[in-house]
Amino acid sequence: MRVRLEDVARATGVSPKTVSRVLNEEPSVKESTRQKVLAAMESMNYRPSPSARGLAGSRSFLVAMLYDNNDNPASTYLAEIQDGVLDACDAHRYSMMVCPLRVRDQDFIRRVDALVSDHHIDGVIVTPPLTDYAPLLKRLQEHGVPHASISPVNHEGVIGVCMDEQKAAKALVDHLLQQGHRRIAYIAGFANHGASRWRLNGYKDAMAAAGIAYDPKYVVQGEFTFGSGVLAARQLFTLAEPPTAIFAANDDMAAGVMWAANERGLKVPQDLSVCGFDDTPLATQLWPPLTTVRQPARDMGKLAALQLMELLRGRGTGLLVQVPYSLQLRESTAPAPREAPVKGRRKARI
Repeated sequence: MRVRLEDVARATGVSPKTVSRVLNEEPSVKESTRQKVLAAMESMNYRPSPSARGLAGSRSFLVAMLYDNNDNPASTYLAEIQDGVLDACDAHRYSMMVCPLRVRDQDFIRRVDALVSDHHIDGVIVTPPLTDYAPLLKRLQEHGVPHASISPVNHEGVIGVCMDEQKAAKALVDHLLQQGHRRIAYIAGFANHGASRWRLNGYKDAMAAAGIAYDPKYVVQGEFTFGSGVLAARQLFTLAEPPTAIFAANDDMAAGVMWAANERGLKVPQDLSVCGFDDTPLATQLWPPLTTVRQPARDMGKLAALQLMELLRGRGTGLLVQVPYSLQLRESTAPAPREAPVKGRRKARI
């Protein structure tokens, strides 16, 4: 038989109302009582009814994670963020839904309205580039739905999580410079991403500090996808003086660069050093393993959700938490070759 709230109350010697307060994480319960009730719930395998819980507290205990479906829906970065949000939801007995949106769709605002009215969500986790999409943020505010942001450009009055991506990108390019590279190319992500802006600025900062003038022909637009990395690398390989190193703004594009290098007969890292950003699982599945920046995406998803829940539970106003980065120096980067080889092969289809 299903264990009821009253069974937990009877086993712990407290009132059903107290069990309900523990379940809803209300602050008016003594910590010793809270721990006793939580232990009983675990030992008795008590699983509250989400609908009954929502009615009791006038809340849905449902958090939605929003992402732009135009932005590489298969991204491992988004999958890591999602896992982190789910970790936080599981720990605090919230449900989670994942909602793809397309900012270029004419019915974007209508879909946001439907999300709020149909599901009665308590709060929202917003991922890039939606974190800074003004129409969305304005609509959430009008509905009175709090949100936490992943890597927002604007830090003022925002809760969520961020990382100093500009500093991290500079450190990565500094590594290439220390290896003797001077013709270093950069493949950017979507222009409306804060990440694209920060990582490009970090590239520029490192090159300027080394006394190397910014050369726009070594900066190519990508889309954070494997295919765009292939196309950008092909473009760079046609230059009269091709780069000896390529920094791609994420690991997926870096994988595309390595594919295009192999297509052209270039060896990584002997002929071309390649590095990415994010340190997704892909980075260690490639050969050679990819030099990259570790952005703890799963931790970022979890921290953003926890800040949102602090706000929802009335235990604080929520914070914008900054997480550290770390360089992952692997075998895809090496000292610059004396002369960059110019090779060619018939292009393969991908």
